[in-house]
Amino acid sequence: MDYEIEQIEGIITFKNQNTTLGFVRFNKEAEIEYIYVQNAYRRQGLGKKLLNLVKETTGKEVTPQDPISPLGHQLFKSIRN
Repeated sequence: MDYEIEQIEGIITFKNQNTTLGFVRFNKEAEIEYIYVQNAYRRQGLGKKLLNLVKETTGKEVTPQDPISPLGHQLFKSIRN
């Protein structure tokens, strides 16, 4: 899958020529404020890649902010295993 990575302070976005595939918004403490991946691009590892980029960017372990959705719980559980 081909996509570009755009990063501004606190936001990382994956996009191709046609659309935004997904993005994550985070703070300096690596707390995830919001993460989204388009339905058509889910289950391809993009969420995990976004979280790993947050970890690389901040140098800290990634944690969710409350409240977190059931799908968010699954994503965080999968990156910790």
